[in-house]
Amino acid sequence: MNLETLRLYCDVVRLRSFSRGASANEVSQSAASQAVQQLEADLDVNLLDRTKRPFTITPEGRIFYEACRDLLDRYEQAKARISSPRTRLDGTVRVAAIYSVGLHDVSRHLQIFMSAHPQAKVRLECLHPQKVVEAVINDEADIGIMSYPPPIRSLTVIPWRSEKMVLVCHPGHRFARRRLVMAADLNGEKFVAFDPDLGIRKAIDRSLKQRNVKVNVVMEFDNIETIKQAIAIDAGVSILPRPTVLKEVGIGSLAAVPLDIPDLLRPVGIIHRKQKQLSPTVARFIESLRKAGDDAGE
Repeated sequence: MNLETLRLYCDVVRLRSFSRGASANEVSQSAASQAVQQLEADLDVNLLDRTKRPFTITPEGRIFYEACRDLLDRYEQAKARISSPRTRLDGTVRVAAIYSVGLHDVSRHLQIFMSAHPQAKVRLECLHPQKVVEAVINDEADIGIMSYPPPIRSLTVIPWRSEKMVLVCHPGHRFARRRLVMAADLNGEKFVAFDPDLGIRKAIDRSLKQRNVKVNVVMEFDNIETIKQAIAIDAGVSILPRPTVLKEVGIGSLAAVPLDIPDLLRPVGIIHRKQKQLSPTVARFIESLRKAGDDAGE
């Protein structure tokens, strides 16, 4: 039994697949299966129930998985402590981000980071907000970047930035010529909204309700990119974070107008597992993100 075998077992369980776990560790599926079987023989217990497809983890297997994950985290922590601060950064940073942040800000920033640290790699995956949380909790990502990060006890939340929200409309819309849109002006207006279960939708609804404003929701989507497309065909207006529409405003496909709701901001945070010891490369990436986010919300 060695660390490589324990890491392989954790990946098989985490990814719920022998083939994907084997691929993550660059071994064959047969080798992964034999390694888990050897673990079971050493422990004299069934870690996985293979009578089901896909397999399920047994109660004993769950206990062993949590213990192995803790051991591996402690090992990485010990390595980080004894490594010289001057050691060059290498390894991979796994990032899960919501689409509106990942497609623009993070994708641009990771290129800058990898140019500054050629031995390091950043792997970015853009996901639905709930999937970002799941990826971090299940150790499929080292960090997550999302708006309205949830207060989950197992997660550490690092505030990154607050983004001003603006009224976004078609360039030919009557609001496009305004210098300021009052909340009351939105009463009865055709509105392209976020899905009801998203934090940003709840924040917008709450803010409008406080001002006794009722919009006419004509469409609902789970991401900003699709909302922008709907606005571009003049399906309605919406309230979006200003940084997410700068490109479209610049080329004239959308118009963004300030709202008289100054306290309506979108908080964006960086999340990671509390018990996970971050590698020097991950820690440096977070540090560089925080520096880049100081004024990006304006």
